[in-house]
Amino acid sequence: MGERSTTTFPQEILDQWAGLGLDLPSFFSAGHLGERMSVQVTEAAPERIVGTMPVEGNTQPYGLLHGGASAVLAETLGSVGAMLHGGPTKLAVGVDLNCTHHRGVRSGLVTGVATPVHRGRSTATYEIVITDEQDKRVCTARLTCMLREVDTDAYRA
Repeated sequence: MGERSTTTFPQEILDQWAGLGLDLPSFFSAGHLGERMSVQVTEAAPERIVGTMPVEGNTQPYGLLHGGASAVLAETLGSVGAMLHGGPTKLAVGVDLNCTHHRGVRSGLVTGVATPVHRGRSTATYEIVITDEQDKRVCTARLTCMLREVDTDAYRA
């Protein structure tokens, strides 16, 4: 825990966000909550966002992966995708998160993959599939974000 992995961004994303003085892996991360839960965003492009989270430390009293932890992973990945889709002039704000939990997991690492369902001017919706280490589906989620205009000077504050 506490180790930081490197997020892979396509060159067009690096170019698009260049000049804003941002540490992109930190900016497109799970923030403080995700850090506490050891969420790692490993791949980030508007078409596909991948991240992992350990089960250990993110369980409910019965020793299973907490459904809320799956929701944190799902919202993180979908939000990163929506932000990348919107670009530097848009801010993604989650407005709807739906999670269906398919099976319990007691140990190991879960992986989430977010792919777009809809990418418009004012909203973006992503489906997030979370699987265990045997590639069995643990959770299916859908996140819709509203895209709001933002002044890029706000990033420099």
